[in-house]
Amino acid sequence: MKLGMLRTLYAAFLRTRRATHHFRRLALFESLHDQKSARVVPEALSRELHRAARDDIPAVLVHLRAHEDGLTSLDVEERLDRLGPNEVEHEKPLPAWLHFWHAYSNPFNLLLTVLAVISWLTDDVQATTVIGTMVLLSTVIRFVQERRSNRAADALKAMVSTTATVVRRDLVRLRAAEDARHFNMQVHSRPPAQIEVPLRELVPGEIVVLSAGDMIPADCRILAAKDLFVSQAAMTGESLPVEKFAELRAPTANALELGNIVFMGTNVVSGAASAVVLETGNRTYFGTLASRATSADRSGTAFQAGVNQVSWLLIRFALVMVPIVLLVNGFTKGDWMEAFLFALSVAVGLTPEMLPMIVTSTLAKGAVLMSRRQVIVKRLDAIQNFGAMDVLCTDKTGTLTRDKIVLERHTDVLGQVSQEVLKHAYLNSYFQTGLKNLLDRAVLEHAELQKELKLVLDYRKVDEIPFDFERRRMSVVVSERGDHNELICKGAVEEVLAACTWVQIDGMVRPLDGALLARVRQVTHDLNQEGLRVVAVAMKETPASMTTYSVADERDLTLVGYIAFLDPPKESTAPALRALAAHGVDVKVLTGDNELVTAKVCREVGLELDGVLLGPDVETMDAAALAQAVEAHNVFARLSPLHKERIVQALRANGHVVGFMGDGINDAAALRAADIGISVDSAVDIAKEAADIILLEKSLMVLEAGVIEGRRTFCNMLKYIRMTASSNFGNVFSVLVASAFLPFLPMLPLQLLVQNLLYDISQIAIPFDKVDEELVNRPLTWNPGDIGRFMLFFGPLSSLFDLATFALMWFVFHASTPAQQSLFQSGWFVVGLVTQTLIVHMIRTPKLPFIQSRAAWPLTLMTGLIIAIGIYLPMGPLAANFKLVPLPLAYFPWLVAIVLGYALLTTAMKRFYLRRFGWM
Repeated sequence: MKLGMLRTLYAAFLRTRRATHHFRRLALFESLHDQKSARVVPEALSRELHRAARDDIPAVLVHLRAHEDGLTSLDVEERLDRLGPNEVEHEKPLPAWLHFWHAYSNPFNLLLTVLAVISWLTDDVQATTVIGTMVLLSTVIRFVQERRSNRAADALKAMVSTTATVVRRDLVRLRAAEDARHFNMQVHSRPPAQIEVPLRELVPGEIVVLSAGDMIPADCRILAAKDLFVSQAAMTGESLPVEKFAELRAPTANALELGNIVFMGTNVVSGAASAVVLETGNRTYFGTLASRATSADRSGTAFQAGVNQVSWLLIRFALVMVPIVLLVNGFTKGDWMEAFLFALSVAVGLTPEMLPMIVTSTLAKGAVLMSRRQVIVKRLDAIQNFGAMDVLCTDKTGTLTRDKIVLERHTDVLGQVSQEVLKHAYLNSYFQTGLKNLLDRAVLEHAELQKELKLVLDYRKVDEIPFDFERRRMSVVVSERGDHNELICKGAVEEVLAACTWVQIDGMVRPLDGALLARVRQVTHDLNQEGLRVVAVAMKETPASMTTYSVADERDLTLVGYIAFLDPPKESTAPALRALAAHGVDVKVLTGDNELVTAKVCREVGLELDGVLLGPDVETMDAAALAQAVEAHNVFARLSPLHKERIVQALRANGHVVGFMGDGINDAAALRAADIGISVDSAVDIAKEAADIILLEKSLMVLEAGVIEGRRTFCNMLKYIRMTASSNFGNVFSVLVASAFLPFLPMLPLQLLVQNLLYDISQIAIPFDKVDEELVNRPLTWNPGDIGRFMLFFGPLSSLFDLATFALMWFVFHASTPAQQSLFQSGWFVVGLVTQTLIVHMIRTPKLPFIQSRAAWPLTLMTGLIIAIGIYLPMGPLAANFKLVPLPLAYFPWLVAIVLGYALLTTAMKRFYLRRFGWM
């Protein structure tokens, strides 16, 4: 009845904490695309998707009662009330009554219930009442703790915003009127009709705007697209992005292959588009299939695996000990029913019944404390990896630096200040509709441009070639008064140079020969040496009749100059790096930026360079060479998304617990490859979806505080597991020895269960306990083997004093006959409970308890209260209900001596264990 208890309970607790939320989408897709049904869209939905794909755009809008300028706010409110929020409920939180049943239905409570029924059948009303009270108390404590944990987890998740960009028709009219009144004021950098709304507020008929890095917020029909590539790997298993278009180019029977339909939960890799929402929430492809998936979790964490290993350790021990206890007591006492109930009680004593509640409560409390430090935990069980992290891979921009990039220079090819270069850069940033990054914002906010904002009135956008991480450049095509078209390209220096055959110097266009190329590289090198990030700007004129452009048109460009940006280091970075190093976390910088700029920033923040490895070098390395390189270097520059993922995987393969901190679409693969993915609330959607931890402030100092809190949380969980395993082992060993020599049971089943319950209640305060600073200075890894060694080392210590108690009760107080067994049992009940409870203070720290390290007041108060109850029970009016008897006053000096001896021996053995094996 009991052998799978820990595994079952822990899995049940994890299930109760899963809430309806967008964070689970990617994980659920991963479980879906392994099923054959994942590629088959339900028939009704398939018909709707095919109809929307075949119809022209006006027909689609009419069918949805939508408008090309978007819905009004009133339309949205009405549809939201009628159709509900855009949420997929793949695993609903348990209703209160069912949660209460789960809190009750564990083998511990079931066994107590069996004992209560037996007591009732034998007309023992008092025992029935007492046992029933115990069951109710145990169930209510667990139920209340879990409900609080669930609410805390949901509240934390709600703090992380995930939004979509939509067009609202009433805002078009409103802002158009404002523009008419304030024509000469600042021009906004994004279209006035676009606003950000929470994903859950989307409704069918919404017009959404998509760009690189966006999650597709619902099932949508593309209205307009430019070089739009969407990753559907989580849905179909296909690794390559799929290009999407506004029109249906190739009819297909499989709805997933429709070229003008995009699906909830997939993400935009590159390009830009506008689309109309067809279905939301449970009516989407994802929502329809979600109910077919039985689990949306990633593979179990090291902590989950470790808990299972500990449970099997105790199970194997129980398989050996419980039958022996049954046989010994059955043959020596002759009462097989009592021996059976006693053996079941021993089995309960071997199982830490409060483990699921302690784990859940500790994780929830840790997550709440971390949230106060601006760290939001999306998956509570990720806290263990957070505390175990020994390598942190992070980007440079916004982490080491202030994330406030300013346009420092705008120069021609030879490095002289050039207003023409600034104009071209501004037009490019202003008219692009893709992912506007910090560089674009810096250009648009440049102070020198405020008086020249009217220059955009002379230009009209013709087309756009969006950015992607392979080309590392993007272009816009504008028409100046309809005279001619200009293709303006900006991007990484080498990538732009690869598309240039001409160069403009002093207004004259010359061929880009070897000598000029060397001079160009020298100028950009000098700018990089100053810590400036350089972006090249190029252009070419094209015929006014040409209206459609592609990547193939980015050739034969003329290099006109550079714009250079400065992103100063944060003042907090240097102390944060020192703090992380002091706590055993090695920081490695992974960036797509130039190696010269990266090296200068690293030196300014005090990060000692152990070598810089470039992306092209990573490209040529095999797995063995990369495994060595990632250990020898701590700065990696000019990386592609694939390079970042390979580096993270190589570090993990070397045995490190790796955290990756990123906020861009190029970081998503590495975030999921890491043991612990860390992103920020301002990150692109796909990065937030892939992360386990969200920082509300992009700072290594915040991260360092979160790491420490994660380690404290993990320490408190380990306290309960280690203490319970060792004390339970000692008790069972004592029971086995006593059963072989005593003419009666050393403790009645009811007494053993009461003692076990009181001990477990005393542990409820462990999540609130303090942790020694020395224990969180290094990464904490889960080692189930250490639990077994700890149990075998400290468990028998309590048995020595149990045997001393047996001798005391037998020889000193003459409790040596069945008639005196209640006195014997009462004496051991008190000693066992007091030593079990005090061991919390002895083993919670490697230091001297109460002197060098004191427990938090809730734990001290709870353990003191339980000790008082344990001593009072045999002396009070309830003693008869538990078959206990009052103890003579002469017993208590012996009790003090036994407890003191136990504390001294445990402290001495703790010192030996610490020197031999270490503490954690």
